[in-house]
Amino acid sequence: MNQHPCNTPAELAQRLAAWTGLRLHQAIAGRGHAVLAVSGGRSPVPLFHALRAQPLDWSRVSITLVDERCVPPDHPDSNTALVREHLLQQGAAAATFVPWFDDLPATLDDAALQALADAASQRLATQPWPWDLAILGMGEDGHTASLFPHAGGLSQALHASGPVAWTRPLNAPHARLTLTLPALLATRELVLPLIGPAKLRVYQQARLSEDDTLPISLVLHQHTTPVQVWLA
Repeated sequence: MNQHPCNTPAELAQRLAAWTGLRLHQAIAGRGHAVLAVSGGRSPVPLFHALRAQPLDWSRVSITLVDERCVPPDHPDSNTALVREHLLQQGAAAATFVPWFDDLPATLDDAALQALADAASQRLATQPWPWDLAILGMGEDGHTASLFPHAGGLSQALHASGPVAWTRPLNAPHARLTLTLPALLATRELVLPLIGPAKLRVYQQARLSEDDTLPISLVLHQHTTPVQVWLA
C-alpha cells in the first residue's frame, strides 16, 4: 500500500488524474487497451473533470463501474448517469462505456436482483481481465463499492466467485449491484482517494485490523493487489 498525501482536494484531483492517465497510457502501450472501473457519488466529480482532459488515446480505453444503484439509468442517483455527464466528455467521449444494465425489472426482490447481477457479470466478461485500475470510494461507515457493513447480501459479495453481486444497505437508499471483493482484488491495481478528516479517521481505524464491519479494511489488509491511497 502506497500513500500519496496532497494539500487540497483540487491538488488531489489533478495529481490523481495525471497519475491515472499515465497508468492507462502504459496499459495501452503494453497491451493495446486499458480497462478502468470508477465509483459514483459526488466525491469523484472533480477527478472526472481532470481525468477527461488527459491526453490519451481514449478510443483504446473501456470504462465501467465499481458499483451501481438499482435505479433507471437516467435517475439522479444513477452512477451511469454521473459517468456519462462528468467523465465521458471531451477526449474521454471516445472511450467505450460499459454500463451494467439498460432496464430494470418491475420488482426488485432477491431473485430479480440475482438475475440482474448475473446479467451484469456476463456484460463485464466481455472486457479483458484483469482490469487495469479500479478507483474506489469510501464512506464514513467504512463501506467501499457497495460493500456496506451489515448489508443484506454482504457475505455473498465478499466471497462470490462471479464479478457482480447484489446488496441491500441498511442505511443507504436503493438496492445495489457491486463488484465482489474477489473481483476487486483481481484488478491490476486499486486506487482509494480520501478527502477530509472524517474519512481519514475511518481509514486509520480500518488500517488497525481486518473487520467485516469496516469493509474497506478487507481491501487494505490483503496482499494480492497493490492499493494506492490518495489523501487530502
